[in-house]
Amino acid sequence: MYTYRSDVGMPGARRMALRVTVAVTAAAAFAGMGIPSALAQMPAMPSGPVTINVVDVAGDLALTQDAFELYAKKNPTRVSKFTFTKAPAPELPGKLKAMQSAGRGDIDLVLTGVGFLGNAVEQGLLVKLLPEYSAKFPGLMSNYQPAAAKMQELAQGQGIEVVFMPAGPLLEYNPAKVKQPPTTAQELLAWCKANPNRLIYARPANSGPGNTFIMGLPYILGDKDPKDPVNGWDKTWAYLKDLNSCIEYYPTGTAATMKEIGEGSRDMTVTMTGWDLNPRILGIVPKDFKVTPLKGMTWINDAHYMVVPKGVAPEKLAVILDVMAFMLTPEAQAYTYDKGYFYPGPAVKNVPLSMAPKESQDALREYGRPEYEKWLAEFPHTQSLEPKAQVDAYRIWDQQVGAQKTK
Repeated sequence: MYTYRSDVGMPGARRMALRVTVAVTAAAAFAGMGIPSALAQMPAMPSGPVTINVVDVAGDLALTQDAFELYAKKNPTRVSKFTFTKAPAPELPGKLKAMQSAGRGDIDLVLTGVGFLGNAVEQGLLVKLLPEYSAKFPGLMSNYQPAAAKMQELAQGQGIEVVFMPAGPLLEYNPAKVKQPPTTAQELLAWCKANPNRLIYARPANSGPGNTFIMGLPYILGDKDPKDPVNGWDKTWAYLKDLNSCIEYYPTGTAATMKEIGEGSRDMTVTMTGWDLNPRILGIVPKDFKVTPLKGMTWINDAHYMVVPKGVAPEKLAVILDVMAFMLTPEAQAYTYDKGYFYPGPAVKNVPLSMAPKESQDALREYGRPEYEKWLAEFPHTQSLEPKAQVDAYRIWDQQVGAQKTK
């Protein structure tokens, strides 16, 4: 179980002194983890409560906002309030770069998927959190579920994973319109050409399902190197260009694809576990819509991260680190089941569905798919592409596939 170190708002046995004796704490907490001892001085807590400005580029607030607000309730001497805003992932790196060049720090914490993370790491926009502040996260890697721990490695020390999902790729379809769903990539292509403009998926740089789809195709198609979109995806890029011939346009976000398939203007889309469950739970997509894997698939696991832009004031950074540690406690992680949006949600061990709010338990029991357990065991798993490779994949897709059809 994860140990949250805080000295405010946790009475009785749960109240623990904040330990900033870096050498002793880090040596005990990270023994055997292979983390070098390049530790930074822990910043001091502010003299009064601060406002923390959170920007979400991944839809993560659906999973975590309640837990953030719980932290504020428990720690009124540290956080006066959280402000929450949302932004498109492709646009935020440029905004952060401009702010940092101007010496401004209006954004304190970003909630992101792998896509923005890759861009931000490549451009040097983020605070290095690990191992510099590893004393704040004792037992971090051993606390994650094994597959989630693999996803934490992708953060390159510049993010802390907060939610996890064995994502996809999967196909979602209207069973009233698609009587024989495709079972292979070639059958999907043939169906698309026989039913032009009835398949839709969103721009991968701004869509979890779109991203997972293009990352999963190299495994399904037997490409030379599924981890190298520049030199190893010859079959994938040829396939996506061919598929492009029967797709009308690519929305800039997944929500638009779900709206269209739910309204009946499309019959099929690409999806992943959370984007299958959540729109059906919310009534955006009919409950009876089906999902199917393609033969030879590999699960492309997905995750969201908490990252800190450079330029954040030290007293705010101290609070943000404390918030991050709290977000990895079972109490906070239980909220991430939500309504299936990032199914299942918790990145850490020992957070059963029974810990989630009753509303989440009821929704997942009604709308969950028993076949997921079979497929999760049947098909192999891998983590998302490394951040730089993701940036390369988005660039090639934008230039060679979706350039004229994204809107």
